[in-house]
Amino acid sequence: MRVVALTPEYEIQGFDCGDSDLNEFLLQDAKHFSEKRIANTFVLEDEGEIAAYFCLLNDKVSRLEVTNSRWKKIKDSFPENKRFRSYPSIKIGRFAVSVNYRGQNVGTKLMDMIKDFLYNEQSRSAFRFITVDAYLSAIPFYEKNGFKLLSQKEEGDTTRLMFFDIKKLE
Repeated sequence: MRVVALTPEYEIQGFDCGDSDLNEFLLQDAKHFSEKRIANTFVLEDEGEIAAYFCLLNDKVSRLEVTNSRWKKIKDSFPENKRFRSYPSIKIGRFAVSVNYRGQNVGTKLMDMIKDFLYNEQSRSAFRFITVDAYLSAIPFYEKNGFKLLSQKEEGDTTRLMFFDIKKLE
């Protein structure tokens, strides 16, 4: 398996993760997002088949979006004179594993690859956190992979904001 960037020339032969919104993003929107410089998408290939995909974009962890108790912990991890109202992050905008690869630990292995890649490529852009708007059903997956909840659950929410502190990899 290998991770490759989705380019305008890349021919997507199909993908099904069991979620129509995630499927549609890859099949119809991902190249447009890249062209407009909104998000870059990467696919995990396995012998010509897309086993999974994810996209990355810039984000921030902001005081306005975080619970008081979580913000105190984040703030306290910085020196007194370096405490800001927000901190730079990279967002995993979409993350999906093909139904053909479920139950094979592909998601966790890919998440580890993403963390390692971002940690080791820090010379391009500085950031402290990786964020994700996790579907409620995916929260246990992200928690298993070291992410913590940032926001409180509100009625009608279909996602929750979560984060991973890249400094944990040191």
